[in-house]
Amino acid sequence: MTVKPNALSWLGLSLAVITIDQIVKAIVLASLQPYQPHVVIAGLLNWTLAFNTGAAFSFLDFGPGPQRWLFSALAVGVSGVLVRWLATIPRRDWRNALPLSLVIGGALGNLIDRLRFGQVTDFIDVYWGDAHFPAFNIADSAITVGAVLLIWFGLFAKAQKAA
Repeated sequence: MTVKPNALSWLGLSLAVITIDQIVKAIVLASLQPYQPHVVIAGLLNWTLAFNTGAAFSFLDFGPGPQRWLFSALAVGVSGVLVRWLATIPRRDWRNALPLSLVIGGALGNLIDRLRFGQVTDFIDVYWGDAHFPAFNIADSAITVGAVLLIWFGLFAKAQKAA
């Protein structure tokens, strides 16, 4: 009986996302003053240290409260489900492993902030004129890219099978 290699080795990517996210957040916390923008690309991008007690992109950001524990439990639960999913897919199935690993890394990167500080550290401030997208971080980006890739590959694979 041979054991087929599963995609759990992709958790190395999750660990890389967590590590990069936490290192960059430490640099940002040491270098920037809260809510003081530093222009990177005028009219488009600032580094602005901000804090978020809600979910990604400040969703449900009501300040300190029970959402800290709700979002922490959600990150643990979702990450657990995704790790179990990785264990069921072949290692070579990068179309599923890559996005799942990005989501896990992002969720756990933000979980670390919630547990350490009671809030998530954000610093990427994208804007056009007076319209600002909610500040976000590397972990949020990994979650978003992972989710978009999962949907994209899901739709693309279905379209390929139908053809």
